[in-house]
Amino acid sequence: MSDEEYFRSCVAKERHIAQLLGHEVEEYADSAGTLWINREKVPQWTRDWQACGALMTAFAVPVSFHREEGEACWSCVHAGPVSVRASDHPNRERALMAAVAKAVIHFLEHDKAHRHLAHPERLPGMRRSA
Repeated sequence: MSDEEYFRSCVAKERHIAQLLGHEVEEYADSAGTLWINREKVPQWTRDWQACGALMTAFAVPVSFHREEGEACWSCVHAGPVSVRASDHPNRERALMAAVAKAVIHFLEHDKAHRHLAHPERLPGMRRSA
């Protein structure tokens, strides 16, 4: 996957989460990769630790790491019902953020316990307006 394709896949996950939470999302040509709800930026859950942490906390996403025998570092991250291989991402941090986003998408699409979080006024990780 090219860098551009990977970038677009990250933006697509962020768009999907915002839509599942009941928001109309827009992306403008002059700010490619930045999603908007009215005049507020949608958090970049797959690209920003602060936003990802807020999402992970809001949905209580359990995270664990798996290391194959003989490997020095973990090679797979488990976030809720989702498993993501580190080798499919630019680095382990991006793999973790992608896993959290995928887990939240799964929760919103399939887990009734998380549906009560749909349609929040502020998205997890959204900065407070001045």
